[in-house]
Amino acid sequence: MERVVSGIRPTGRLHLGNYFGAMVNFLKMQKTNDCLFFIADIHSLTTHPTPEDLHGNITQTLVEYLASGLDPEKATIYVQSDVPEIYELYALLNMNAYVGELNRTTSFKDKVRQNPENVNAGLLTYPVLMAADILIHHAAKVPVGKDQEQHLEMTRVFARRFNNIYKVDYFKEPDAFNFGQELIKIPGLDGSGKMGKSEGNGIFLADDPKLIRKKVMRAVTDSGPTVPNSPVSEAVQNLFTIMNVVSEPEMLEFYKQSYANCSIRYGDLKKQLAEDIIKFTDPIYQRMNDLSNNKEYLNKVAQKGAERAREIASKTVKEVREIMGIKRI
Repeated sequence: MERVVSGIRPTGRLHLGNYFGAMVNFLKMQKTNDCLFFIADIHSLTTHPTPEDLHGNITQTLVEYLASGLDPEKATIYVQSDVPEIYELYALLNMNAYVGELNRTTSFKDKVRQNPENVNAGLLTYPVLMAADILIHHAAKVPVGKDQEQHLEMTRVFARRFNNIYKVDYFKEPDAFNFGQELIKIPGLDGSGKMGKSEGNGIFLADDPKLIRKKVMRAVTDSGPTVPNSPVSEAVQNLFTIMNVVSEPEMLEFYKQSYANCSIRYGDLKKQLAEDIIKFTDPIYQRMNDLSNNKEYLNKVAQKGAERAREIASKTVKEVREIMGIKRI
């Protein structure tokens, strides 16, 4: 059984794109792999969140992922800051990470351009902390998006460099977990692109039915087909794509045929889509409400996950210290 590690930034507010993208695959992975899912609160400190926001986001993220189906009986779920061994490995790996290679990281250069007033050391060494998250558990696979591929390659470099410097075969070089054709991309409601947190085009799992209806009714469409069998515009195809994952097949086919014969009524399409989204998300929404009121259970999940993660991490740090020659006199 391969070990898989994946970090979740504590921003909360999962949307349909997150769910049908990574989450559906996480639910499959936890049945067949030794999975460790962590809430990356230390990573998020690079943006200087307020203590209140950070704590609230950590809790909300845990609630949303549990409500979506991550099972603490099948996977290890923990908060990054609850495993202090990660900080230690991060510090040790930093000794073999070079400023030049960190400066060339695409994401670092992007962050500098976007926010030149907050170019902190955490941003520069972000890839090293990510490497520590992965290597501390000797993960074989890491699910990563396109924007994280360079960071994973740097993790492989750090692992290889450690082994070469200390003449050991200790860290394995993890591979990307490629979801391939299984990865469903959910578009936004604005007529183009993918659904996102900051674009204002998403349906969130925490949205109540009233808000979902309001958002869907505002979704971008077009002026309507005027010639039978016209090509479907991107905006309308986006709604069909969402309908494909939340609606009954015959309902999707009905509206596709309506578009083809120029009889489609976008108001009816949106009303149907909104109700289908509500029907799909309601069990998750209800479970989120239940979990939010059960602080004892949330604490138990986080504590159990931290204990298991620390069991692995403490062994790794002990062995790394010995390899590097850090021993008691």
